[in-house]
Amino acid sequence: MTPFKVAHAFAEDWAHAAKACADGLGAEAEGANLGFVYITDELVDDFSSILTYLRQKTGIGCWIGSAALGICAGGKTYFGQPAMAVMAATLPEDAVCVFPSISESIDELSSHANEWIKRASPMFGIVHGDPNNEDTGALIAELADSFSGFLVGGISSSSAEHSYQVAGRVTGGGVSGALFAPEVDVITGLSQGCAPIAEGHVISDCLDNVLIGLDGRRALDVFREDVAGIIGDDLSKVPGVIHAAIPIEGSDTGDYMVRNLLGIDSTRGWLAIGSDVQPGERIMFVRRDADSARKDLCAMLNRMKGRVSGKPRGGVYFSCTARGPFMFGGENGEMALIRQHLGDFPLVGFYASGEISNNRLYSYTGVLVLFL
Repeated sequence: MTPFKVAHAFAEDWAHAAKACADGLGAEAEGANLGFVYITDELVDDFSSILTYLRQKTGIGCWIGSAALGICAGGKTYFGQPAMAVMAATLPEDAVCVFPSISESIDELSSHANEWIKRASPMFGIVHGDPNNEDTGALIAELADSFSGFLVGGISSSSAEHSYQVAGRVTGGGVSGALFAPEVDVITGLSQGCAPIAEGHVISDCLDNVLIGLDGRRALDVFREDVAGIIGDDLSKVPGVIHAAIPIEGSDTGDYMVRNLLGIDSTRGWLAIGSDVQPGERIMFVRRDADSARKDLCAMLNRMKGRVSGKPRGGVYFSCTARGPFMFGGENGEMALIRQHLGDFPLVGFYASGEISNNRLYSYTGVLVLFL
C-alpha cells in the first residue's frame, strides 16, 4: 500500500507556506485522492486561497482540515506563528466521502452523501467541529449513530472571529469531515491527560450542570474530602488543576470524559461543571498531571504498536491545547513520544479545544488514528 506523504512549513505569509507544502509533497503525492490541511490562526483569513492553491498545485480535489491555535506534523509542532501542515493520502477509489458542515441535524447531509453511506456502509470517520455551535456534541453523536460508525477528530481551537474548517471547501458552523469505507484499514487510540483522585460518586441531587448532592451529602463537602490531599483546604488552587469527570458506563478500560469545574458556591455547597448531568449518574474528580499523562500516552502507543504490522501508511493526531508543550516538556515532546514508540511515519494533526473519539467529546486527551 502506498505510504501517505507529509509536508509542513513556517512562512511569513500564506503563499510561501502553501508553496513550500505543495513542493514538499512533490511527485510522490501523484495519484493521491484525499488531502489533509491544518493551519495556524495567523493564516486563517487566507484559508480559501490556500485551498485553491493546494488543489491546483497537487491535483488533489478533496481536502479536509481545520484552523487551530497549534498544529503538528512529523515530529514538529507550531504555535503562535504562521504555519501549515498537509498530508496526501492515496485511498481506494470511492472509499471516502467528504461532507461540508452540518449545523443543526444530519438531515442536512447531501443526497450524494446519503447515497454513498448506503452504498459503502462506512464504519469510520474523521470530523472537525465548530466550538461556537452548542449542538456540536449532539451532532457528533447523531452522525455516529446514523451509520453505526466510529468517529475521531477535534473541535477547532482557532481564536479568530470565525472557526473555519475544510471539507471539500472552506466551511464551518457545525460538524464536517470525511467518512471512510470499510476497506480503509485504521486503528485508533485515546490517551487521557488527567488522573482520577478518588473513587466515583453517585449524583444524588443536581440542576442542569450544577452538582448539589453527591452520595446523599453536600457536593462541596464530598469534593473537599477528595481533593484535600492535593490542595488542602485552599479552593483558590482548584482552577486548572482539579476537574470533574464523567465515567463511561460499560467501559472495560475505565474511560471517562473530563469536564471543567466552572464555579464553586461555598455557601450552598454546590459545584458547577461544564456538562449537564442527571440524578443517578456517576461522577469523579480528576487532576491534571503531567506524569500520568505521559504514562497514559506511552501505554496507548504501546497498545497500538502491538496492533500494527510494519510502519503505518499515515496518521492524524488530535491533542488538547492544554497538552503538547504545556504538559510534555519541550516544544515537540508529545510528538517525540509518538515517534519513539511508532517510528517515523507520515503524521499531521492539530491542537483542539475538544477531542472526539467514538461518539463523544473529550477534554485534555490525545486521539490518534493510524492508517494501515
